[in-house]
Amino acid sequence: MKFTKMHGCGNDYVYVNCFEEKVENPGEVSIKISDRHFGIGSDGLILICPSEVADFRMKMYNSDGSEGAMCGNGVRCIAKYVYDYGLTDKTFISLETKAGIKYLDLTVEDGTVTMVKVDMGAPITNPADIPAVSDKEIIVSEPIVVDGKEYKITCVSMGNPHGVLFVDRTDQIEIEKIGPKFEHHEMFPDRANIEFIQVVDRGHIKMRVWERGAGETLACGTGTCASVYACILNGYTDSSVDVELLGGTIHIDYDEEKNTIFMTGPAAVAFDGEIQI
Repeated sequence: MKFTKMHGCGNDYVYVNCFEEKVENPGEVSIKISDRHFGIGSDGLILICPSEVADFRMKMYNSDGSEGAMCGNGVRCIAKYVYDYGLTDKTFISLETKAGIKYLDLTVEDGTVTMVKVDMGAPITNPADIPAVSDKEIIVSEPIVVDGKEYKITCVSMGNPHGVLFVDRTDQIEIEKIGPKFEHHEMFPDRANIEFIQVVDRGHIKMRVWERGAGETLACGTGTCASVYACILNGYTDSSVDVELLGGTIHIDYDEEKNTIFMTGPAAVAFDGEIQI
């Protein structure tokens, strides 16, 4: 199987061009190639496929083999791949995902894509649609007990369910210990991505993320969108925010009039290769 290893702020996936390759049992393939000792090493597998409703289609699988609905860093990397590898010459493309069609604006320098701005659509706060179990119309700073301790959580979906918590210091979070307990909490019937946020100022936050099916990753695109919207709901930031992640920085803009979030960030190729599967 031919592949390209790519990352957005360190959130790395193995990308396969399904215009040329056929991948059977992608969930099993994702588990195998994600292993950093016996495989390639990645947060999962992303397939670039034909689409009947958009320019391209994304299918993504986490490192545990489960299929994801959306990946913000992944869509940016697909945009870079399809342009840099000659699948399109357009600098504005549409991409079909399980979370709907996303529209991507590509910045090209010296013939390669260096930055991608993505229209991520409207944030979802209705608990049933996240999904999250609650009798409230919106979950903002709601108490949740995890491992015998009470936290305040804000829940948002950007195609994936997210639980956002505000902390004094992100570097002091024992994320390997508490991340799985939040992910599998009874509040989240489909599990959830969990973001731990330190507000630096009204235009700058720090974020660590525990992703369902993958564990801690260096970045999460949908997580940055959900976290900034959670900050706005709690009155902590303005509508234009730099999100500092372990792997780099992503910029988020919330258009209140359109109720739309725009994500701007880099995409990079690590290497191309072949693997026997």
